[in-house]
Amino acid sequence: MRLKHVKGADEKINASSYCVRDAKEYKGRWKDLFSNNHPIYLEIGTGKGQFLTTLAKNHPQINYLGIEMYSSVLVRAVEKLEAMPEEERPKNIFFIRFDATDLLEAFAEGEIARIYLNFSDPWPKDRHAKRRLTSRRFLDRYDVVLAKDGVVEFKTDNQDLFTFSLEEVEESKWEFLAKTRDLHHEEELCKGNVMTEYEEKFSSMGNPICKMIIRR
Repeated sequence: MRLKHVKGADEKINASSYCVRDAKEYKGRWKDLFSNNHPIYLEIGTGKGQFLTTLAKNHPQINYLGIEMYSSVLVRAVEKLEAMPEEERPKNIFFIRFDATDLLEAFAEGEIARIYLNFSDPWPKDRHAKRRLTSRRFLDRYDVVLAKDGVVEFKTDNQDLFTFSLEEVEESKWEFLAKTRDLHHEEELCKGNVMTEYEEKFSSMGNPICKMIIRR
């Protein structure tokens, strides 16, 4: 993925009170960060933060963590949040600059109640399949950090990636709670849907949005 470098991104992220500097230090004690025992929902690949920030505002009884490995992307989420009037900023959200490959180094067994994967990098070349966030390699990681009743929600407009994801689930110990290749025309499944920046862009172009919800 080629990204435009954003000057000063690392410095802004490190200076923000909404960013966790060392995720590994909180392994097993993320509730201490939020100072409550509310369930923790994790978005892997949080992008510019629209999805997670909206959820945090709408659901103050849930704690939200957003992982993003690229500073030049994450800084936009931080700037968006900090640009809000202070009294309107949700207090139940933090961002982490982190590579999801190291997920087990930052989260303890059963520590996360829900995982969101939104418009993840499709890694289209076959040799990169293990890097896809819906590969069995990552599903095994989610199995460790998710609570017993935890679920994974995945959205994409990439039909090939969605087909791959369905096949990975079918070949694993996970099961489908829901799946569709046209989310915006599924009335029940679309209730309460919060769109990401990519979802707004791709759906406005006429691209159908795929979604699946899975559990063990």
